[in-house]
Amino acid sequence: MIRDIHDFSSPHFDVEQYIAHLGTLKDEDIFPAYGALALSCLTHDGLSPARYAHHLQSLEREVAAAYKGKADIEAQHLALKSVLCDECKYRVDDENPEDLQNASMMRVIDRGRGLPIALAILYIHAGRAQGWDVVAVNFPGHILCRIHHEGQRILFDPRSDCQIMTAPDLRRLLKATLGDEAELSVDYYDALDNRDVLHRLQNIIKFRQIALEDYEGALETALNMHIIDPQEYRLMLDLGVLYMRVDRLDAARDMLLRYIECAPHSRDRQEAELLLEQMHLQGD
Repeated sequence: MIRDIHDFSSPHFDVEQYIAHLGTLKDEDIFPAYGALALSCLTHDGLSPARYAHHLQSLEREVAAAYKGKADIEAQHLALKSVLCDECKYRVDDENPEDLQNASMMRVIDRGRGLPIALAILYIHAGRAQGWDVVAVNFPGHILCRIHHEGQRILFDPRSDCQIMTAPDLRRLLKATLGDEAELSVDYYDALDNRDVLHRLQNIIKFRQIALEDYEGALETALNMHIIDPQEYRLMLDLGVLYMRVDRLDAARDMLLRYIECAPHSRDRQEAELLLEQMHLQGD
C-alpha cells in the first residue's frame, strides 16, 4: 500500500496509478484519508499532494502526543478532539454546505471546513495511526464516528465538536430523521467499510455535479470510483446513465449490459433494461 509521505513527495508519484492500485487491495488495506487525498488531486492539478500527506502525518504525531499512552477510551476520544477540533479547528461548513470544496480533501485541509464524512475520514486516520479501532458509522441521516476499546464503545459526532452521543442523543437524532415512531436498532451502529467511506464522499460530489448539470464531471467521478471498487455492480448503472447523458451511447450500452449481467435480482436489472429499450426506440 502506498502510504508513506515520500511516495506522495516523489517526482515519480502518479496519482492515477495510485488510484488504480486501490482497486487491487483488500478493503482493510485501504487508508481512506490517502484515498480521498488522491481523488482530490485529480481536480487540483496545481497543488502538490505532498503537503497534504504531511499534514495527515502531522495529525498522527499530534494525537499520539496528546494521548500519552493512556489505555483509556475516554482519553482516545479526548486526544482526537483536542487535536482535530480544538487545535486544528476542523468544522462542518454550515454556511456553504453545497460547496464542492467541502468534499475535496485538499480543500478541507486548506480551509478547516468540510462535510461530516470528510471530517470523519480525518478522525479515522488520526485514530487508526495509533492502532485504535475508529470507524465511521452510517447512522440514519447522519455520519458518526465510533471508537471501540476493550469492550467499551463511544460514538461521537464530527459535526458537533466531537460531542459524545448518548442513547438519548441518538434516539432524538433518529426520531428527527425517521419520525417519532422510529426506535434504535443495532444495525444503526454498523461500521462503513473503507471503500464505503470513499463511496459516500464521492457520491456526494457526483450528485452535486449532476445537480449542476456537469455530467462530464459526474462521469469522471463515477469512473474513478469504479476503478477503486470494480466489483460494485451498482456503479455500472450510474456509469451507463451518465454515458447516455454525454451522448457516449456505445459506452452506455456496454456498461448497461455489464450491469444486467452482474445485478443479482430482476428488479435491479429492470431499470437498465428499460434504458436499453429506450436507446433502441430512439434509433441507436
